[in-house]
Amino acid sequence: MDLALESRIVMTLDAGGTNLRFSAMRGGKPVTETVSLPSNGDDLNKCLTNIVEGFTRVKALCSETPCAISFAFPGPADYPNGIIGDLGNLPGFRGGVALGPMLEDQFDVPVFINNDGDLFVYGEAIGGLLPHVNGLLEKAGSPKRYKNLFGITLGTGFGGGIVRDGELFIGDNSMAGEVWLLRNKLHPDMNAEEGACIRAVRRVYSELSGTPFEQVPEPKGLFEIANGKKAGNQSAALKAFRRLGESAGDALGSALTLIDGLAVIGGGVSGAWPLFLPALVDELNSTYSGPAGNKFRRLASAAFNLEDPEQLDVFLKGETRTIKVPGSERTLAYDPLQRVGIGMSRLGTSEAVAIGAYAFALQKLGPQ
Repeated sequence: MDLALESRIVMTLDAGGTNLRFSAMRGGKPVTETVSLPSNGDDLNKCLTNIVEGFTRVKALCSETPCAISFAFPGPADYPNGIIGDLGNLPGFRGGVALGPMLEDQFDVPVFINNDGDLFVYGEAIGGLLPHVNGLLEKAGSPKRYKNLFGITLGTGFGGGIVRDGELFIGDNSMAGEVWLLRNKLHPDMNAEEGACIRAVRRVYSELSGTPFEQVPEPKGLFEIANGKKAGNQSAALKAFRRLGESAGDALGSALTLIDGLAVIGGGVSGAWPLFLPALVDELNSTYSGPAGNKFRRLASAAFNLEDPEQLDVFLKGETRTIKVPGSERTLAYDPLQRVGIGMSRLGTSEAVAIGAYAFALQKLGPQ
């Protein structure tokens, strides 16, 4: 899908617990200013009124009538039918709210709602890490190409999403890719999110440094402490990010065992990747022990840190060789190195979600 060739306009929404931010896109680019209104998440009527008001304002800013509305909204939800369930950060939504059908009635256009983790990965598959890596492989002369992408977001929570061969995979209950519910390697009685989010980094720093949790800086501050640019316990900060990488890597390993594709990372903690990504990839390349003491790989494929120039070079080169077809003179290019690559978002999390929402709507609508 080449979004740059698309002339259709789609209205989008970035829904948070505090604010609702509305805009519109054409050709994969914003074509209106952002309209921001309060979420009023504890008052359903106010929230719904503001959602309608936001889209009404954006529609008035568009040069022509939008063809659809497409956006991310927190779950649980029956996303295909546009029904939102009981939300934690928008407590006014209780008992099931038919948000999509309401907006379809109001604006007379199709409405598509998805999870932000899903749309983040879809955006990266359309215009981010996936085409970037395939372009590098083509330039390097490798026959290898990737069609599948798993993504995680490290932020307030630990989100995930799956794109399989160009299609967003959401599952039968709109619950595919719920990586936050995998088991936590370091604390098996907890879920993976408790080791792979903002509060996880802060909690580990608190425990190792003896700092009360409420006094622990946000990840940006901890990143500065870890790099010696801000006063604090540097060792504790470094260990906190490494543990984040180990926890996220273990969860990602479980996902990649099933998905077998590239992986992309975004979210609010992603800017600290130099401190956690090496530990994450090391976890993917770790080993299990058999009953006889034998060792075997955590993943069937070798995992490469695509942000490390040396690892990227090996990943792109692979082990390509030319082999002959038995009984003929015909030859084939063959690369026996089974590998997956882990890279950071090439679009930025918010932009990837917006592009994912835009592309998802167009894919559902069909050719213009």
